[in-house]
Amino acid sequence: MKRRTFIGSSVAASVGLVSTAGIAMEGKSITTSDLKGNINHSVCRWCYSKIPMEEFLENLNELGITAMDLTGPDDWPLMKKYGIHASMCWGAGFGIEKGWNDPRLHEELIKDYLQMIPKVAEAGYTNLICFSGNRNGMNDEDGLQNCAKGLKQIMPLAEKHGVVIQMELLNSKVDHKDYMCDHAKWGITLCKQIGSENFKLLYDIYHMQIMEGDVIRTIQEHHPYFGHYHTGGNPGRHEIDETQELYYPAIMKAILETGFKGYVAQEFIPSWEDKIAALKQGVTICDV
Repeated sequence: MKRRTFIGSSVAASVGLVSTAGIAMEGKSITTSDLKGNINHSVCRWCYSKIPMEEFLENLNELGITAMDLTGPDDWPLMKKYGIHASMCWGAGFGIEKGWNDPRLHEELIKDYLQMIPKVAEAGYTNLICFSGNRNGMNDEDGLQNCAKGLKQIMPLAEKHGVVIQMELLNSKVDHKDYMCDHAKWGITLCKQIGSENFKLLYDIYHMQIMEGDVIRTIQEHHPYFGHYHTGGNPGRHEIDETQELYYPAIMKAILETGFKGYVAQEFIPSWEDKIAALKQGVTICDV
């Protein structure tokens, strides 16, 4: 399942996490991996959508992954049962291609987000995703001003409830043709226009490697504007090991050095037959 469909509609495998410890949860013994605790690990649900949710939550407990991205209210009760935090919520808006750069959508977007923000807060969560939308012939400056005008109208409620609205940086070269928020500079300018600590960018490392590279320097210089991170191997958005061009241990160390306390979510599409082993490898690589 491709991510745009999911959102629109609702070393080798043996590299180990060496020890486990049992914890009790709702009368069930669950094993948790012995991770270093420097990185708050998450994972994007859509990459493992073929695995039944409850089975996947059990897998996350065994791996020591404490959070999941891109889930909505229907998912949260079962996630709470397994102690899995919703680190990046969705459930408002029209998906990736139709977003805040189109003022014709503002009335409905504002209504949608004003309803969703309290739900996120009441469930005990913080982050809610949003998208710029595609250009559709619009120039970037007009799109930026449109986004700022619309998003400013939901920021007072977001600030009141402690919810951070996060616009994702996506590549428009390979995966999301014509998407507007496709460079960090554009997104950072939008953050400055909105002027609220409750509006951040979701910095997707895979997407920004495709569009502009210089990932570590960008993180070092502009980290105050980044509220969340996604991984993915380039090219192909598969495993983040030696089969691709990014060196994730160095990227994770750079993120840690900024003092970042949020979540880093694995968002690669596993190519291995054993999908959970691939996820385990990805978490191990990022556990610096």
